[in-house]
Amino acid sequence: MKMTSTQHETQAATAATGEQFEPKIIAFCCNWCSYAGADLAGVSRLQMPTNFLVLRAMCSARVDPEHVLRAFSKGADGVMVLGCHPADCHYIGGNYRTRRRIALLKMLLEQYGLDPERLKLEWVSASEGVKFQNTVTDFVEMIREMGPNPLIEAEKQHKAERAKYGH
Repeated sequence: MKMTSTQHETQAATAATGEQFEPKIIAFCCNWCSYAGADLAGVSRLQMPTNFLVLRAMCSARVDPEHVLRAFSKGADGVMVLGCHPADCHYIGGNYRTRRRIALLKMLLEQYGLDPERLKLEWVSASEGVKFQNTVTDFVEMIREMGPNPLIEAEKQHKAERAKYGH
């Protein structure tokens, strides 16, 4: 994975201050499977990072690409879409639509200058609390290594330059 100059600068600044970057993660979860898997992970008291926000959708197919793009534009460093396993969707074919939509969305993210790995699609059933825990933990660690969302970093630089010149 190739790092951008913004990611190099951010990691250098983080290393200089001694602070560890903590990513902001949004997890869109299907109501019937992955949200219940998240609940199982919680009631089982499985250890997970706390820097992710779960948003429940009735089906992973209800997660509009605009929701994902807006999450990135508002400062999310990574987005996960979690749904029922293929052939187990309560709405018959929702997760198949989600799979196609996420593939297209990853191509679009690349056009915007974001690493497509910042968007993850995973199938987690209601009985897979440990899988939910592992998925979240691994994703948070991967995003931590990648550094902050480059769109937000570029916006901060742009605002600093405008302030410098009084605009």
